[in-house]
Amino acid sequence: MDAVHQVIMETPLSREKHRSIVQDSKIRRPPRNFGSPYILMGGFAFLIAIGTVLLSLPFTNTQNEITPFLDALFTATSAVTVTGLVVVDTSTHWSFAGQFIIVVLIFTGGLGIMASATFLLVLIGRRITLANRLMVRESLGVYQLGGLIGLARRIVIVIVSIQVIGFIVLFIGLMDKYPINDVWWLSLFHSISGFNNAGFVIFPESVSLSVFKTDYIILLTMSFLILLGTLSYSVMLDVFGYRRKFNRYTLDSKMVVTATVGLLVIGFVVFLISEYSNPDTLGSLSFAGKIVNTVFIAVSGRTAGFSTVDFGSMEQHSNFFLTSLMFIGGASASTAGGIKVNTFAVLIAAVLSSIAGRSHVVAFGREIPHPQVYRAMTVLILGLAIVFSVALLLTITENLMFIDILFETVSAFCTVGLSTGITDKLSDPGKFIIVFTMFIGRVGPLTIALLLAQKEATSPYRYAEERIKIG
Repeated sequence: MDAVHQVIMETPLSREKHRSIVQDSKIRRPPRNFGSPYILMGGFAFLIAIGTVLLSLPFTNTQNEITPFLDALFTATSAVTVTGLVVVDTSTHWSFAGQFIIVVLIFTGGLGIMASATFLLVLIGRRITLANRLMVRESLGVYQLGGLIGLARRIVIVIVSIQVIGFIVLFIGLMDKYPINDVWWLSLFHSISGFNNAGFVIFPESVSLSVFKTDYIILLTMSFLILLGTLSYSVMLDVFGYRRKFNRYTLDSKMVVTATVGLLVIGFVVFLISEYSNPDTLGSLSFAGKIVNTVFIAVSGRTAGFSTVDFGSMEQHSNFFLTSLMFIGGASASTAGGIKVNTFAVLIAAVLSSIAGRSHVVAFGREIPHPQVYRAMTVLILGLAIVFSVALLLTITENLMFIDILFETVSAFCTVGLSTGITDKLSDPGKFIIVFTMFIGRVGPLTIALLLAQKEATSPYRYAEERIKIG
């Protein structure tokens, strides 16, 4: 009885002590500053604001007049989010200064705010805090915490090196087509735009890359740059480090490579069969031209937004299939948009595991943690919800065909930049909606993933289990 009486008497005191500890922990909890995922949204928004102001100035356009605010905002957002949708012609409207600002925005936005910020902090000699390192780790898609500064430095070096190589090859390929004084800028601009999957083009006589339908060197070079841009640094490290030793890849690299190759092959077959005889797309080309252009469409159409054919003249089923590929996008921690190939691969693995009757998701002999499966499902559902909502709004503000609106919406959300030709036909409210969609498409999935990653913790309790009917 004495022991029981002692417990009863001490319980209120212990509760009060526990309450004070909890309160103290709440008070002493460090504020979320640079380490918060919301800094990504703020960083992209700030970069867009700077770009909008600069592109509004008279010296950035060929007319030497102030560019309307909405056009400058649209272009800056498209460049920072590496989308490529435009409401004014990039080659004729913008001066060299304007094009230079656009390519800087593309490079910074493609590299990523966190990687860019980290690299700048290293250059000026600032100390990188633990919160900074955690954010860099998540945004770059790597798992180690140590050596992140060196890793960020190596990523910048590799990315710049790839674009320099692309610049050299494009320079050689364009020497006999343009004046030598223009070739260096054309090569540099399109090398950066290609690797970052931006889709911006400054060839004055061409709609996108249509003038290069029969120039296989240019098309294959751009395809190579685009493809590398859709892969993360870690995947490129595995691919080029281990080469044919597929079994030594990380699970993430295995799933990205497998899904990417599968989507490219399926896209190639579908587009070749669907558009083979279409006189407005592939029908007028030779057999070799059809093969090379179909490869380019399968690579670029999924993530980059460059085109050699008029997508508005494609068969409707081709456009719908391309819409699906755009929604998937490229790999996480890459320059590509969409819900990401990683997300798609995890969902496919979950479906196959469920069909096989497994209680856990398994791929390549490894089990994928349930929190990551839930994260993939969350990104998918939210992505579909955003696309549905934006398409619904555009059907209200615009008098256009629904298939074109859906194509434009997915292209903006997944930062692809392809269009059936309706971008410059949008009303001012429609342009604002597309601007918002590009911004959300660039920062939304990453922010959602980072927020969910922060909340990945084991709950101290679980609720009672109860089954529901499925199917």
